[in-house]
Amino acid sequence: MSTRTIKVGLSLLVMLAVAGRAAAQQSLKGHVQLTRNGHPLANASQAVVWLTPIGSSLAPPQQDASHIPQLVQKNKSFQPSLLVVPVGGKVEFPNHDPFFHNVFSLFEGQRFDLGLYESGTTRFVQFDKPGVSFIFCNIHEQMSAVVIALPTPYYAVSDAHGDLTIPNVPPGRYQLQVFHTSVASDALRALNHEITVAPADTSLGTFTLTETDVTLAHKNKYGHDYDRPDPDSPAYARP
Repeated sequence: MSTRTIKVGLSLLVMLAVAGRAAAQQSLKGHVQLTRNGHPLANASQAVVWLTPIGSSLAPPQQDASHIPQLVQKNKSFQPSLLVVPVGGKVEFPNHDPFFHNVFSLFEGQRFDLGLYESGTTRFVQFDKPGVSFIFCNIHEQMSAVVIALPTPYYAVSDAHGDLTIPNVPPGRYQLQVFHTSVASDALRALNHEITVAPADTSLGTFTLTETDVTLAHKNKYGHDYDRPDPDSPAYARP
């Protein structure tokens, strides 16, 4: 057998192996039902479901350095209010309001304090720790957002109908986790469980979540109640 024939044979084997792995991957669909006081809500968006492989090594997903996601501060709010990034990924926090903001997170996930910065300026944070980071402004109590840093590419965010799809999931064992900003943390932890994805599987089932006012009450970065807005302060919008 010639060297050329051996090389061609090896190339075919590699191509077949790659094609087999690609064919084995599948999209897993799920549905989220968000309820309050026993009644389903019309909007079931912003639920995050992710799968972390068990018993196998997984190279952490990489962020595209040319597309850094933003949490824009505008109209005394964060836009969008939810971001999912890979562990090690960056998020930009531009200030588009005509007054100061002080973005911070001291609760879970990545802990940081960006200090006061004015309109038209920006700051960056690298989320090198996996987990959920609750983001607030030390001046404007009503501002809140969440950044979830994941060590896995297998995740999805539900749409308004509660539907979600996690693409390109290989068969194997996974730890399944769920997050929604309006659901209590103990209820979310109760949903964590191990699943096994078989080659023919296409469904994750339905996740029923109960909404509560978990994000409404929080302290400032010093652990104190928020001060009443000072109308003479440049940090606050004037009428």
